[in-house]
Amino acid sequence: MKKSICILLLLWIPCQLWAQADSTSRKLTFKGDFRFRVEQDWNSRKADGSYRDDRLRWRYRARFGMYYQHRSWVSMGLRIRTGQPEKQQDPQLTLGDGFGEFSTLPITFEHAFVKFEHKWISGWLGKNTFPFQKQNELFWSDNVFPDGISLSGTFHFQNKILQSLKVNSGHFIMTARGRSLDTDSYFQGLQVVTTHLKNRLQLYPAIYYFRSMPNIPDGHGTFELNYSIFHAGAKVELIKSPQLFVELDYYVNTQNYDRNDSIPQALKDEKNGLVVSASLGSMEHKGDWKIRFTYQHLERWAAVDFLAQNDWARWDYSAQGSPDGRLTNYRGLEVMAGYALAKNMNVLMRLFLVEQLVLPLGQAKENGNRIRFDFNIAF
Repeated sequence: MKKSICILLLLWIPCQLWAQADSTSRKLTFKGDFRFRVEQDWNSRKADGSYRDDRLRWRYRARFGMYYQHRSWVSMGLRIRTGQPEKQQDPQLTLGDGFGEFSTLPITFEHAFVKFEHKWISGWLGKNTFPFQKQNELFWSDNVFPDGISLSGTFHFQNKILQSLKVNSGHFIMTARGRSLDTDSYFQGLQVVTTHLKNRLQLYPAIYYFRSMPNIPDGHGTFELNYSIFHAGAKVELIKSPQLFVELDYYVNTQNYDRNDSIPQALKDEKNGLVVSASLGSMEHKGDWKIRFTYQHLERWAAVDFLAQNDWARWDYSAQGSPDGRLTNYRGLEVMAGYALAKNMNVLMRLFLVEQLVLPLGQAKENGNRIRFDFNIAF
């Protein structure tokens, strides 16, 4: 009898461990992607009137994420990426650039969060993706992940005028002062997203408040300022097949900088931004194609420049000790064309032509031309 019980236990324990492991594996998911890029820059003028050397780079990025569904209403996520830790806007690495003779790669965490979702309400704590609706990276880079708390509520309606309404909000800490929360450098946002006309029209007005932001990032700032930015965004589907979308984003910073003696007079009222984009096609399935044209006019204080994208030009704060980009106070055009080789595999071409808006210092307005060819694969 005892021998039979021991045999049953020896069989039961591995089965239980296997069942638990199988249950855990069903709750655990993995995602990743890889990008290879060829990038050419030319005709990039500096503020002193001289030109940067033309540059050709081969670049790449790899990301890997792990996500666990702990309960039906709570999950957790972690994601790592290649890239220099001090370059928040740029996870790309350049072949042969500063890593020694085939030495190891810099890898950092970009996601670490717990997410809650129950019926109409959702939110997350930690470090995660920008939670507000956006159509491009001109205001906020896809590679910048805020630290803080986000809360959203979604409501659906059965009528012809309004199909859904979503409210997004969040409080995110830029720099903790070690005292009360109201002394921190932080970012707050409130956004309403509505869909209309059988989901063919989307409106997403928002208010963003940035407190005590440095003029130069990474501890090199010479003064701090606040931003109070109103954003009016819209996206409309004109044709369903092939998909034709038109997008519009308007930004206005309502802060008054007239009494800030640290800001050059020529830049005090540079607080508006406009982005207009049209796209045709999609890249969801093998053989799909897409083209997009984007024109933007983004004045100096219409966005926080070191939180926005750094794709369009070679402008950064390296002369002031920071590797981060400074992509505001410019206008430009982007032309994009893409083709889907398979599901989750595509090639992209992006052309950027930019010119500085206002010359605050120096002798000449900066400009630049850039073209990129990307190969992307994800799972």
